[in-house]
Amino acid sequence: MSIILEMRGITKEFPGVKALDDVTLSVAEGEIHALVGENGAGKSTLMKVLSGVYPDGSFDGEIVYDGQPRGFRSIRDSEDIGIIIIHQELALIPLLSVAENIFLGNERAAKGIIDWRETHDRAAELLARVGLDENPETILDDLGLGKQQLVEIAKALSKNVRLLILDEPTSSLNEDDSAKLLDLLMDFRDKGLTSILISHKLNEVSKVADTITVLRDGATVARMNCADGVDENDIVRNMVGRALEDRYPPKGDARPGDIAMEVRNWSVHHPLHPERRVVDDVSFHVRKGEVLGIAGLMGAGRTELAMSLFGRSYGRDISGYVAINGASADLSTVRRAINAGLAYATEDRKTYGLVLDDTIRRNVPMADLPAIARNGIVDRNREAEVASEYRKKLAIKSSSIEQATVNLSGGNQQKVVLSKWLFADPEILILDEPTRGIDVGAKYEIYTVIRDLAAQGKAIVVISSELPELLGVTDRLYVMNEGRFVGEMPTGEASQEKIMSMIVKSGEVA
Repeated sequence: MSIILEMRGITKEFPGVKALDDVTLSVAEGEIHALVGENGAGKSTLMKVLSGVYPDGSFDGEIVYDGQPRGFRSIRDSEDIGIIIIHQELALIPLLSVAENIFLGNERAAKGIIDWRETHDRAAELLARVGLDENPETILDDLGLGKQQLVEIAKALSKNVRLLILDEPTSSLNEDDSAKLLDLLMDFRDKGLTSILISHKLNEVSKVADTITVLRDGATVARMNCADGVDENDIVRNMVGRALEDRYPPKGDARPGDIAMEVRNWSVHHPLHPERRVVDDVSFHVRKGEVLGIAGLMGAGRTELAMSLFGRSYGRDISGYVAINGASADLSTVRRAINAGLAYATEDRKTYGLVLDDTIRRNVPMADLPAIARNGIVDRNREAEVASEYRKKLAIKSSSIEQATVNLSGGNQQKVVLSKWLFADPEILILDEPTRGIDVGAKYEIYTVIRDLAAQGKAIVVISSELPELLGVTDRLYVMNEGRFVGEMPTGEASQEKIMSMIVKSGEVA
């Protein structure tokens, strides 16, 4: 196969940080090329260089595309020759239609007037190409995340894409939607489209990639030809510079204590559609020193359950009873929930978990400001001490505590979120998708934090769409489907097949 892209000697520096150091990347036409590495390895930075987010002149090195040296001053320049990047956070507008989103910034128009017939007809063709059977006039917000991801790909196809870059495309998808997306990528490959796939899900990389380039600390450390056979452990070894003998820390002799939190007959209605019950008469408990998992497909109601418990942050017409340490708990506001000993680390760390433009120093103590205040005024010295302590304790990789969290990798952002709640010293900690978009090395560090907290007697609830993660880190599992708990078992008796069987059977009964 001919080479469609070469990036030679790419070096990119930020103040005090060399993000890319003499990186090379060679991509053959018509292949799926995986780009892997730990958080902060430079993957997204390299793709921003390629797509023109970081314009020509802001980095050293050379980009050769389709046999010609290129210098992109903007994303528009790279898109004009068929290089399209789909970021982890989808660039779609929820209240516009599917068709409007597909052609946003690329409108079907003549003399400044949009041709709506052509827009809808062409959108329908593109939706068919990505296997999405939806009316182009459907409002985007009415679609699930998996379908929204397909709309983003249809949008890329509308720009005559030749090189499609996907940054963590399955990080927010359930296993079924992820499989459909990967099948679509392989179908595109069969039709000659070239793709660069950035992913932390190494099983997916091994399934679809033809070639893998591994970055570590901003440098290219390995190029692996999948036709020769690639083992996930080899990928991990190249990523982290060492072998990870186990993906999960040992659970030890787990002996959960008394019940830390008990929830009885908890029901929650949709905030905009009050006739729809999204959490339906759920009862469960978690013990001190226990890591409890909640499994389920996207839309099962797991996040809605967690947010409604944490200060009624989601839903309306909420009913049910909650006891913490045997006594009735008032969780009616976020502050009262925190005071009762409950904490919730959201699945959407960038929107709800962090103040991105603010520093590590300001973010870490945020959940318990009274603890660093004197007479109602924040003690800046104490604030810095706390931030420095947790930066060291959770090994947050940053230039200093004064670094803005927006400039941290996903794994380090997640560590800041965890630091914030650990400083608040909760009795019960709910972790919603705690390792989403995080590399295998950082995942292990977070799993270790979870097990250490359980060893200290904390009660931990882990919500995750990754079944191997739940099986690897929890002591007991509930299975949720369509707003109800449909199964419970010790993790030692669980398997992926058993969990999925519970979900399927409960759906058939419903």
